[in-house]
Amino acid sequence: MKKISTSFYDILGISSATICLVHCLIFPLLTILPLGLSHNPIIDLLFASIGLFAILKIIKKSALLVSSILVVSMALIWISILTELFFEIHLDLIYFGGIGMIIGHLINYKLHKKQNH
Repeated sequence: MKKISTSFYDILGISSATICLVHCLIFPLLTILPLGLSHNPIIDLLFASIGLFAILKIIKKSALLVSSILVVSMALIWISILTELFFEIHLDLIYFGGIGMIIGHLINYKLHKKQNH
């Protein structure tokens, strides 16, 4: 059975975080248009779950800096989502968490690529 590499999880994490960040930035603009769209934090929860899966696979093998960036970023995302789900309060922490996830995964991807070449 082929073992999935860390770079796969970095690409999964980068993709998920980027799509989530675009969703969080674009969706408020779409709600202005009369399309009948409403925000559903369950979508954010889906993105966060994918990201959590990716970082759990990565932090075991990554440097302390990368692990710290990913864990703090994921905590910001989860705090923001859970605050919205339970208290219906939107926090901007999700944006910082999304950017941090992208940065953390990019750093880890580059470090992983450098170690394997």
